[in-house]
Amino acid sequence: IEIINTDAEGRLVLCDLLTYVEERFKPKLMVDLATLTGAILVALGNFYAGMFANDDALAEALITAGKETGEGVWRMPLDPEYDKMIDSKFADMKNIGGRFAGSVTAAQFLQRFVEKTPWAHLDIAGTAMESRQTEINQSWASGWGVRLLDRMVSDKYES
Repeated sequence: IEIINTDAEGRLVLCDLLTYVEERFKPKLMVDLATLTGAILVALGNFYAGMFANDDALAEALITAGKETGEGVWRMPLDPEYDKMIDSKFADMKNIGGRFAGSVTAAQFLQRFVEKTPWAHLDIAGTAMESRQTEINQSWASGWGVRLLDRMVSDKYES
């Protein structure tokens, strides 16, 4: 991996984790949540998490759970054209793609480390922090995604 930006270190840790989990545990699916990019804030603000998924059924389950819990996700593209943006002349890939589509190229980077498992990446940089108190959240950390994943798992596997 060619390191273009040392501030994009989170995806390096996450790609190792995705590889390890898939190889070691052979899960039915994987969902990662990370405050990975500021670019998702530019795209979606604080109202939705950006969702990138390699599996339509998993994406739909997350969208449904998001609507039911008020923790909305917005599906963002994964596409070979974006994947080309992280190709490198000197290594297998670069850790960032450049100025444009930062959240998309971060997800494309992660996708390169997922072999065949249904997978979704939720970029929660915009939803992880709250500036206002709510009934559930009395501090700045929102806990975003806990209800979403609980609902998705209970809907998909406990009914």
